[in-house]
Amino acid sequence: MSPLAAAPLAAPADPTLADFGKDPWWLIGGKVLVIFVFLVLTVLLSMWVERRVIGRMQLRVGPNRAGPQGLLQGLADGIKLALKEDIVPRQVDKVVFVLAPIMAAVPAFISFAIIPFGPTVSVFGHQTPLQGTDLPVAVLLVLAMASMGVYGIVLAGWSSMSPYSLLGGLRSSAQVISYEIAMALSFVAVFLFAGSMSTSEIVAAQHDKWFAVLLLPSFIVYVITMMGESNRIPFDLPEGEGELVGGFHTEYSSLKFAMFFLAEYINLATLSALATTLFLGGWRAPAPISTFWAGANSGWWPVLWFLVKVWLFIWFFVWLRASLPRVRYDQLMKLGWKVLMPFSIAWIVLVATIRGLRNEGYDMRQIVIAAAVAAAIVLVLTVLWEMIRGGDDDKEAAKRGAGGAGGPAAGGASAAGAGGAAEGGFPVPPMDAPHYHGRGAAARVQTPPGPSTIDTPPEEVTSGTH
Repeated sequence: MSPLAAAPLAAPADPTLADFGKDPWWLIGGKVLVIFVFLVLTVLLSMWVERRVIGRMQLRVGPNRAGPQGLLQGLADGIKLALKEDIVPRQVDKVVFVLAPIMAAVPAFISFAIIPFGPTVSVFGHQTPLQGTDLPVAVLLVLAMASMGVYGIVLAGWSSMSPYSLLGGLRSSAQVISYEIAMALSFVAVFLFAGSMSTSEIVAAQHDKWFAVLLLPSFIVYVITMMGESNRIPFDLPEGEGELVGGFHTEYSSLKFAMFFLAEYINLATLSALATTLFLGGWRAPAPISTFWAGANSGWWPVLWFLVKVWLFIWFFVWLRASLPRVRYDQLMKLGWKVLMPFSIAWIVLVATIRGLRNEGYDMRQIVIAAAVAAAIVLVLTVLWEMIRGGDDDKEAAKRGAGGAGGPAAGGASAAGAGGAAEGGFPVPPMDAPHYHGRGAAARVQTPPGPSTIDTPPEEVTSGTH
């Protein structure tokens, strides 16, 4: 046998599905450990970056005491939560109450197993892809784990026996259903262009051009839906401390609360890594670097490009949290069901049509021009329809406001009408209810009428101390 025949063949740089499932047990365990450590360190660093960046953007002091420049603040917070008293309310369903944080955190770790960090490399003489594992339907695993994580939030709200927690859990379920559907629809165009649901093959399909350029509408829809999926500002309605105290985790403390906190930041990293994989070329170097440097996409260098892209997305999340206010809940659901889903379905039909005609050999230039014109016409008609519809709603609200203002003031009917008009038809309670002035409480106490009854606070009227 010749020396060339005896030498082992070099593994290709781009891994495929056939390259997985061949690693020894020690290498599989090492990959799992590396992914776990990477996620934990990413959470600690994300917390520090977020607090420092938001402090700068809002002109206030960020963490600067625990460690150099406050770098150990996340670790200090984790130790503080671990040492706090674990309070369990008396009326909760204890089994579900304990399992809910685990159900929220574990799927967040599993989702990262299919994210590719880099190409095939040599680890102690063994050729292996820099990826935990891959599946023919790997992207669907992320959606499945996201759906499982919602069970933890919903069960936490239900088992807490608190109205605030229950409302937060219900909000989270409704929000994830609507935004996860739109997110899945944004993936369909990627699957059509890549011809696979495998994350490694999707990265390989972007060797010449990123899908964020070819499929810009899908990328925009995904960026919006991943904010709704992460339950962060401006879409953090399940927590909504201004309305629901703390939402689904109102009754949680100590390590149970820390697990919800951990799941949120791991989901932040997972969504950023998934955006990098599906739309930004994954671990591949940007065009200027890969054009002038032949070895940019080989060896261990792709890990650097991957981390840079992921941290750019994490910084984008932080920037949004520091800049945008929380949206109203009906606006959140309207955006998901009435805007993102119809737009995604129309975009999928357009992409599938273009791909089908291209496979039949038609001139793509004329097809793209016709599709752009049709999309522009639909967009203009949609805007005109919304303007006409909005004008009609304003007129109807003005009529209700005028009718309410002319009616009797007793019972708060006119105030309710005026409130509906002022809020654009959004239902609000009457703002001049009797109990706001203590009259409801005073009516239950048989006291002679006088100035003291009106001016005295309700609790003093009820107790008779005035």
